Formats: sequence, C-alpha cells, structure tokens
Amino acid sequence: MHTNLKAFESHTPGCWPDVDAAQWNDWRWQLKNRIHSLKQLEDLMELTPQERAGTLLSGSKLALAITPHFFNLIDRNDPACPIRRQVIPRLEETHISPQEMADPCGEDGDMVAPGLVHRYPDRVLLLVTDRCASYCRYCTRSRVVSGAGEQELHIDFEAAFRYLEAHTEVRDVLISGGDPLLLSDDRLEGILSRLRSIEHIELVRIGSRVPIFLPQRVTPELCAMLKKYHPLWMSVHVNHPRELTQETREALGRLSDAGIPLGNQSVLLNGVNDNLETMKALVHKLIMCRVRPYYLYQLDLILGSSHLQVPVSKGIEIIEGLRGHTSGYAVPQYVIDAPGGGGKVPINPDYVLYSDAEKTVLRNYEGRTFEYPEKENDQAKCGCCRQ
Repeated sequence: MHTNLKAFESHTPGCWPDVDAAQWNDWRWQLKNRIHSLKQLEDLMELTPQERAGTLLSGSKLALAITPHFFNLIDRNDPACPIRRQVIPRLEETHISPQEMADPCGEDGDMVAPGLVHRYPDRVLLLVTDRCASYCRYCTRSRVVSGAGEQELHIDFEAAFRYLEAHTEVRDVLISGGDPLLLSDDRLEGILSRLRSIEHIELVRIGSRVPIFLPQRVTPELCAMLKKYHPLWMSVHVNHPRELTQETREALGRLSDAGIPLGNQSVLLNGVNDNLETMKALVHKLIMCRVRPYYLYQLDLILGSSHLQVPVSKGIEIIEGLRGHTSGYAVPQYVIDAPGGGGKVPINPDYVLYSDAEKTVLRNYEGRTFEYPEKENDQAKCGCCRQ
C-alpha cells in the first residue's frame, strides 16, 4: 500500500462556503462555531433515528461538540462513516453493559492531589482542563469531561506542584485533560515553566487531539513557546486516515519543526479502524506526517461503549498483519489498559513457540519457524576449557 502527498486533502470550506480564509484559519472562530446542538446537526445533515435520539440525550453524559474543520470530514450520505461514528452521539450510548465502568482506568483511586494521578513509579498524569475542541463518544474520562458528566474535574495546581516537588522519584509528567492545547499560550507556558523549575522532572509530555480536531490552533507562536521547554514530547490521537488532512499535516509539521517528537495513540473502534487495510493506510500516513505510531489501544470499558468495542483477537490480527509487512516504525504497540487501574498491558501475537535452557523456537511473520540457541553455561564448555 503506497501513500503519497495527494492523500492529504483539504476539505475547506465544505459546509461553510461563505466563510473567508482568515476566519476559517482562526482557531477561535473554529471553537466559537462548533456544532453543539441537534438543530445545528439537522441543518447540516440527515441524522439516523439512533443519532437523533442520542443527540437529544447527549447532555446527560458527554456534551456534543464538533469543530467545523472536523465536521467537514464526515460523509453526510453514509450512516456508517468512520468519522461520524466517533463524534455524533448514538442511542447505543445509553445501553450500559455489566462490565462497563465510569472510571475504567481507576484514575480516581490513584489521584494524589486534585488533578494529579500517580500510578506508575516514576511518572504522573496531570489533568489541566475538562474541555476539548471536539468530544469523542468513547472518551475514557467522559465522567469528568465536557461539563455534562456525572463528576466535576477538580484541579489544584499548587497542590499538584507541591506533591511533585516532594516526590523526587517522579521524572516524567504527562499533561492531559481534556485537551491542554485549548489553554492560552500564556496559561500553558505557566504550567510548563513551573514543571521545568522542578529539578528532578526530566521529561514533560502533552497529550492532545487539537492538531487533528483544530489544526488552526497550532500556530507559529504556540510552537515557539513550546520549543523553550525541551525535552518536550507530544502524543496525538488519530484513528482513521481521513483525519490526516493537509491542514493537519501542516500543523504536525510545525510541531516537528519545533523539535517536538510526535507519537500517535489510536483506539481500536468497531466500524472505524477495525480492519488491516484501514490501519495500514493510517500508519503509513502518520509516518508521512513524521508521527510515530505508538499505541493501538483496546477500547476502555467506559459506560455505553459496547457498540464500539472490538474483540481483542481482531487487534492481534491487525498487529500480525502489520508486523513484517511494513516498516517497523509504522507498527504500534497494541495495549489494554487493565480494567480497574492495572495499567497498560502489552498484547502481542505469539511469536515464541517454545523455550527451554538450550533454545528458543520462534515464528516469523511468514509463519516459518527458527531456533535461537541459548548461550552455553560453564558446565557445557568443551573439555579443553575446563579446569
């Protein structure tokens, strides 16, 4: 499968033909003109009965919001459109399965200060906002994000910074939310500079879907500010190749040119990316954007998500179809965030068929088997080497 620059299309102005380029490219205009009501949706497209009912109920779980940029990616004539399935509410969101949870990753139990989660030994999660540019219907933090969930996200920056100053084992901070890039440049810089003042913090990461939902936000000024706080990494979130437009590619390029290494986290979703062809197209486009495919996530067991869930066997099948069949840089690690707070568990096809003290038997991507001999111990040395 070959990817070229022609695959990166611009969908501007789409449903907004009367908007001039200056407005369209203003991220504040994009936020102000998000689709957030049933009327706006029905003025722009014909909804299915499931979508209409889901939109009416969306305020009780997770708010509806879609930027004009991202809305233009929806195929309004296709109810099964993979972009549509990610951001338009559906009635199925109200169907709760027994195994689903409000807090599937167990973050609340590891919150050591309001907004600060410390689960792994040397790294923490710092939540800085409860708002996003658009809302993914499978959001892991739907309980606290958008203002419509069952909880409020309480943040106490000073308490979080005091905790970090006292805990010298912490060397890595992931800034997330909500979406940190919705903060103003000054406010985000205030957080970054405070973290950088803590001597033992070596690495700062930002998790954001803004370069995909709202690429206009990635301004030269933002990139110049971020560049001052290296080593700074960023994880973005792309699920389908259609999300990688020309505007998104340019935004990601500005971040890369500022020296920020980029990794992508995809969520495996039914009807969106649950087949090898789509995933291969996605990872190839990501590489063209200078983004390393990092994680493929099994969907967290959030409330009302079963219609988007994919069997784990399908995820393994996709990884098997990528490994050895495309660049190693293009193959993400498939992980399950163990329900209830167990952390990320890597899931891989079975390439080790047998192992003992003498050898390990391996299977390669073609299904061929090979033996790798183990190093001989002292007892197995030849006679001339023994004392």
